[in-house]
Amino acid sequence: MTDTPAKTRQIAPLRTPTDLGADATRDISAALTTLLADVFALYLKTKNFHWHMSGPHFRDYHLMLDEHGDQLFAMTDDIAERARKVGGTTLRSIGHISRLQRIADNDADYVTAQDMLAELAEDNRQLTGFLRATHAVCDEYNDVATASLIENWIDETERRSWFLYESTRSNH
Repeated sequence: MTDTPAKTRQIAPLRTPTDLGADATRDISAALTTLLADVFALYLKTKNFHWHMSGPHFRDYHLMLDEHGDQLFAMTDDIAERARKVGGTTLRSIGHISRLQRIADNDADYVTAQDMLAELAEDNRQLTGFLRATHAVCDEYNDVATASLIENWIDETERRSWFLYESTRSNH
């Protein structure tokens, strides 16, 4: 036990050793942190629409959005841990998310089922672009581990976009 007051103790910086270098650590962790903010924003929007779904296809859409929310939430820990593994830090609060997110919120009191699905389809397409841009940052520094994870997330995100798009098509 030490008598040193907590205020005066030195806190070691969060620097995970990596062979990627300082520029890679800075750029990759920044890209991943911004990506993480987008994934959290899309996760919450997906859950919002899941909770507020209504209409004749309620059950199918409600279950699909629940599955999509699970996929998005599963990405969050992997993204944050990659930022830490490459030597950086990541999100610290909801406020941090709101400052970084590029996926727009939807706080409307009512949104039709078709508009919900169309908006989520567009958001997932936008997320695919953000994933590709983050992949390019990883390629620049030969971070194959992060790039490999991102490739799987691109496939999952394209699948969500496809399902959402097909769910909005009319049979005419």
